Amino acid sequence: MIETNRLTLRPYLLNDYQPYLAMCTDAVVVRFLGGRPFSPEDAWHRLMRYAGHWSLLGHGIFAVFEKCGGNYVGETGIADFHRGLGASFDGVGEGSWTFSSRVHGFGYAFEATEAAHRWYTDTLRQSRTVCLIRPENSASLKLASRLDYTAFGEQNYKDQPMIMLERQARL
Repeated sequence: MIETNRLTLRPYLLNDYQPYLAMCTDAVVVRFLGGRPFSPEDAWHRLMRYAGHWSLLGHGIFAVFEKCGGNYVGETGIADFHRGLGASFDGVGEGSWTFSSRVHGFGYAFEATEAAHRWYTDTLRQSRTVCLIRPENSASLKLASRLDYTAFGEQNYKDQPMIMLERQARL
């Protein structure tokens, strides 16, 4: 659905489950996603939620693959997670990105996430997005800054302190 210089982004398919589960059981990857590896059931439920986003909203989380070799490397996109964080957050597209530890430092997260945000803005004509990041997740905060996100509040979510960030894209 989206191609960058090095990556292909598309909605998840059922055969993406095993590589997704492998990523979500990597301790490095889940450190800021609750801190525990996902169970097979939790990973399956997430894939079903992602499919629901695309089916019902016309947008969601993309699976990301290397063009050279076709290996699954992570996910990114804009979703509506209904987190219950208030009017300034809920109901606005929420940027999300998670990448395999094997490709950390390759620049894939920025390349893919920037492309996904551009697609979201161009396709849905939505200029504002938000994201939620733990304060100690310096890599995600750095990526958010490169994507022009700025902090607008702090909130506890699932008993964890979080920074709420927003981005205004030009339409």
